[in-house]
Amino acid sequence: MNLAISLVEHYRRTVRGLETALDGWFLGLLARLVFLAVLVPYYLNSALTKFSGPFSIADGAYYQIALPAVDAAGGDVSAVSFFPWGLMVFLGSYGEIILPLLIVVGLFTRIAALGMIGFVAVQTLTDILVHNVDATTIGALFDRFPDSVILDQRLLWIFPLAYLAVKGAGILSLDKLLCTLWTRRMIAQQKSGRLAPTA
Repeated sequence: MNLAISLVEHYRRTVRGLETALDGWFLGLLARLVFLAVLVPYYLNSALTKFSGPFSIADGAYYQIALPAVDAAGGDVSAVSFFPWGLMVFLGSYGEIILPLLIVVGLFTRIAALGMIGFVAVQTLTDILVHNVDATTIGALFDRFPDSVILDQRLLWIFPLAYLAVKGAGILSLDKLLCTLWTRRMIAQQKSGRLAPTA
């Protein structure tokens, strides 16, 4: 019996030690590395199809994002109204580049992760409602097939993003660096009397 108690105590000490050692940096870094390895190449490659130059959105972006509006305009992209369709294409095209890069470097991570969750949701709705993907591609949750492109994969995509939105990027990020610099600046200003303490 003493051996069993000793093993349980050893296990608990080991787990607590691991939690302490990894707390504050490991999971945020891991979530960003998983995002970098799995989704950044996908999104950057997709974004490149939407631009004809550095600041010029290609007609193909309208076909990918705002197909109903392009169809309503008779295929003439220049006839598509800016609000809401052109704005959606603009935000979607640039968001597909900017948001993943912010997440990878850990800058404005919580906001960028929320933005990417919204982006994945809009992308999913566009695939289902506009591009009319079939039921096999959509898949189903809680079935025995884990390989549907829409529901299964995108739910897994959202998990590291949800972690980052809730917990942030962690210590190894630009968010933490900026927070540290800002705190030091505020303390220095408070000590020099340039910043009155708040109540």
